[in-house]
Amino acid sequence: MSRTALIDIDGTLVDSNYQNAIAWDRAFRTQGLTLPLWQLHRHLGMGGDQFVAAVAGDDVERTSGAALRDEWKRQFQEFLDEIRPANGARPLLERLRRDGWTTVLASSGAADHTDHYLDLLAARDLLDGWTTSADVDATKPSPDLLHVALDKAGGGDAVLIGDSPWDVEAARRAGLPTICVLTGGFAESELLDAGASRVFRSLADLRDELSELPVAAAAKVRRSRAG
Repeated sequence: MSRTALIDIDGTLVDSNYQNAIAWDRAFRTQGLTLPLWQLHRHLGMGGDQFVAAVAGDDVERTSGAALRDEWKRQFQEFLDEIRPANGARPLLERLRRDGWTTVLASSGAADHTDHYLDLLAARDLLDGWTTSADVDATKPSPDLLHVALDKAGGGDAVLIGDSPWDVEAARRAGLPTICVLTGGFAESELLDAGASRVFRSLADLRDELSELPVAAAAKVRRSRAG
């Protein structure tokens, strides 16, 4: 059975977490809400459909969730041209391709943002597919996005590569191990406490140990999904 790498984009392959946090801060301020930036950052890795309730409560989600997501997207658009690939992102994708991995980007971001990052990474020729928030009703930490990504990969023993505790939670619920990198600003201890199998300082360090990564057997993932 082939090996499959599902890879998060924001905070993992592109250096975008702090821009995301500031865009959310600006969006909340339009609704008269000021939340600590550290709190916003701690929840990055969640999809926008989950984010508002998690940081501001269910009442804010009910009354203002859609408006906040629209405003976040408008604010984030101003940062898009400032975002750069994380160091070592394309070499990692090249190595995965050379070593025979099936590679799918498991993004919960907007489709136009994913397209922008694919161009930024010049990665379309290195990938077997990618996801966006439009593929599911509930994004990370729900496991649904990872199930879609696995379908796009065509199966295979799999691992998720991400940068946040929410990536780890989504993978756990999907029956997958998670390898994390410190590119998103989360501490090694946070990621290990969340259940990450291993944590690497950089994508380059990860690239050098691809043959040692844990993968979940496809049959186990199927059982988890059925459950």
